[in-house]
Amino acid sequence: MNKKELVNLIKRKKSFLCVGLDTDINKIPTYLLKETNPVLEFNKRIIDATIEYAVAYKPNVAFYESMGIKGMQILEKTMKYLENFPREAFTIADAKRGDIGNTSQQYAKAFLSKDNYNFDAITVAPYMGEDSVSPFLTYENKWVILLALTSNKGAFDFQFLKTENNICLYKEVLIKSKEWGNDKNMMYVVGATQAQMLENIRKIVPNNFLLVPGVGAQGGSLEEVAKYGMNKDCGLLVNASRSILYASNKEDFAEKAKEEAKTMQTEMEVLLRQRGVIE
Repeated sequence: MNKKELVNLIKRKKSFLCVGLDTDINKIPTYLLKETNPVLEFNKRIIDATIEYAVAYKPNVAFYESMGIKGMQILEKTMKYLENFPREAFTIADAKRGDIGNTSQQYAKAFLSKDNYNFDAITVAPYMGEDSVSPFLTYENKWVILLALTSNKGAFDFQFLKTENNICLYKEVLIKSKEWGNDKNMMYVVGATQAQMLENIRKIVPNNFLLVPGVGAQGGSLEEVAKYGMNKDCGLLVNASRSILYASNKEDFAEKAKEEAKTMQTEMEVLLRQRGVIE
């Protein structure tokens, strides 16, 4: 999905909601365990319930890798199921890959190639430099989502260290990576709990999309994220995982997930109108 298609999708759905498919078999409703493939069934019902309100889906690959081959087959089948909704969802592999060039080539092939999982985007760690990132940028209409400023406690261990240029390391990542990609193939992860930092980030990457986790269960403010991070094209994908997936642990889980997604979409529509992204 290219940038124009993504922007049009956001405007059409009046939403910039990304649903994180971080499905934990220990948290899904117990009655689903009688299904042949409980996690896949859960994913399908979540997608069916939220597709009207979400513009993106982001499986965290670790939740599938932890189940071995069966888990990766579930991930593949989840992606195949999303093909039932053409042009309705941008797909993100939350894999946080990044290695020396020939290894990154294989990661890129695994997640972005049409012959494999065929995600629209993949999260990538930047700290091995350009040659670890560039292989992911060779796929047409595919995206790298570079880790820039995360919302976890450990973000302060490295990301705010001052370089010899007397600026924070995360800013160096933003500045340097602009030499590698552009706003049509590179996004950045910026945690919602760092919302005020978005103002500084927008000065460096005014036109790039930002993937923003941390709204919902982690307590980030959607209004704050929009205030500091939204641009003329919206430029935001705000992820919610637990607050939607586990809105209920009973048989009404899909209905409750739909209600939560609709609530977020309604708030997003207001913010999009306020900022003039939609009329």
